[in-house]
Amino acid sequence: MKLIIASALFVACVIVLGPAMADDVDDIKPVVIWNEQLLAVAEAEDGFLTLKGLRTAAMMHIAMHDALNSIDGGYKTFLQIDKASGADPMAAMMEAAYTVAVAQYPQQQEQWQTLRSRWSGHKPDDDAAARGRSLGRSIAAAILTSRDGDRWNGEAEYQWHPMAPGVYAEFNEHSGTPEGFIFGAGWAKARPFVLESYDQFRSPPPPPIESQEYVKAFNEVKEVGRLVSKPRTEDQTHLALWWKDFVENSHNRLARDLSAKHKLDLNQAVRLFALLNMSVYDAYINVFDNKFHYNHWRPYTAIRWAEHDGNPATKAEAGWNNTHQHTYAFPSYPSAHGTACTAAMTVLEDTFGEGFAFTMYTPAVDVAGPFSGKMEMQPATRSFSSFADAAMECSLSRVYLGIHFRYDSVEGNILGRRIGEYVVHNALTPR
Repeated sequence: MKLIIASALFVACVIVLGPAMADDVDDIKPVVIWNEQLLAVAEAEDGFLTLKGLRTAAMMHIAMHDALNSIDGGYKTFLQIDKASGADPMAAMMEAAYTVAVAQYPQQQEQWQTLRSRWSGHKPDDDAAARGRSLGRSIAAAILTSRDGDRWNGEAEYQWHPMAPGVYAEFNEHSGTPEGFIFGAGWAKARPFVLESYDQFRSPPPPPIESQEYVKAFNEVKEVGRLVSKPRTEDQTHLALWWKDFVENSHNRLARDLSAKHKLDLNQAVRLFALLNMSVYDAYINVFDNKFHYNHWRPYTAIRWAEHDGNPATKAEAGWNNTHQHTYAFPSYPSAHGTACTAAMTVLEDTFGEGFAFTMYTPAVDVAGPFSGKMEMQPATRSFSSFADAAMECSLSRVYLGIHFRYDSVEGNILGRRIGEYVVHNALTPR
């Protein structure tokens, strides 16, 4: 059956520019604010249930990066661009951001115009500013053209299989989706930004259902991932829920915070946001290709159907439910959240260094799945001694949430590291 995977929920959105628009802006403030406003619009439109917002953020930040580095920068551009002279860098970046944003979200043109005019130069007739605007437009247009036909919202065939041990099965009563629906099959065939192909990194197979490794993972998620769990600690419950925010939301928020607090220069900031969003996008593409390659079942199915799995060491529990009483409607292995989290953290580590301690802020998350409403997180912050530690906690959070086996999460962490390292070593590298 042919399924349209990427849906668009068009919601009217008016963003009010608040304190961040104050006059005492520093060099990177325009980059931070464009990131914040664009993602707010994206979330309002479709709740990050499509790749549109993430793809737009990647294109916008690439365009800003290339505009700056074609004039005066220490990093290679994403596209092959001749060195420019006599152009105002800020005017070029603002025009590049505007051109991408208005092409993808034309209904928000007024706020894009406000952002552009705020930082594009105080002398609109100045020759350098005019050169900058022209350069920014041409670079953004080239970025947009380069992504034509990249299948970000493509359809894909998915063939359901009969119930069998380890095989992904439908659970629409738990996912809240229509019967016959599966999410993300189209993502698995989209074109990445930096990876050479959607299937560049192939994960090893998950453990066989008859193996001891599977039994151990089965029993762990059955106990620490259940709705009411005695062995799950209060902190593990907190981290399970706290990490539920979409990676494109939480990690861009973290990048905005760290960029300002640690005073990145303009070149570092534009590069960070471009690499971050490309890495998360490519992580989703690669991990969903792996998911549909292996088509592995979720704990919800495995635990309720265990009497039929052929392994006498697994015990079924017909009424088992997980921590947030919801399972996402796509195969389990590897964890997409763990992959995208780790790819993003790898980019942040490349910018700020290993052993970099930080505190991360997540104010609210979905109660269960999409459209379930929001719940405030108390506390709203978690602190980490390194990006690698945060990436692993993010990955393993899905075990405590009860939606992944440990091997899903561990492999997601490994895969995300490979993707993140590939991105930072092959895109926007120092000249």
